[in-house]
Amino acid sequence: MTLEIRPDPEEVGRARKWARSRLAGLGIAADEPLAETLILLVSELVTNAVVHTGRPALLRLSLPGGPPPAAPAGAESDVSVTVRLEVADASSRAPVPRCAGREATGGRGLALVDCLADRWGWSPEGAGKSIWCELDRCSQPREGAAPAYGVQPAAYGDLLSEAF
Repeated sequence: MTLEIRPDPEEVGRARKWARSRLAGLGIAADEPLAETLILLVSELVTNAVVHTGRPALLRLSLPGGPPPAAPAGAESDVSVTVRLEVADASSRAPVPRCAGREATGGRGLALVDCLADRWGWSPEGAGKSIWCELDRCSQPREGAAPAYGVQPAAYGDLLSEAF
């Protein structure tokens, strides 16, 4: 599923609405942790594309065909389904996480992506790049996401607590 994004900050809200509707179509409730996290990640990655490139972008969602299967009675299940989000833009500049100061109004987006996604990265795409992240929808609660590039969430210190 793909949504074309115009280089306008108002597109971020449209992208969130679009992603919510795709999740709802698969029976993933808006208040489910997967949906809440995915919508925040959509917001961060689309904002980065719009603000830092000033050019159109593409939002792609790869969603499972439905909820994870239930475990048989008395059995534990470790079934997970992966949701992938990608934002492709026309800039070839690599994404660089920043350490924003306490009073900064931006600069925390990739830190949030790093902490919330199970995996994330980027790759060249045509004349630009694609930044992607994945979320695992587990049938059993999990301890936490594996850190991307070896960075623990604690490495961001007060930046995340200020963001929320």
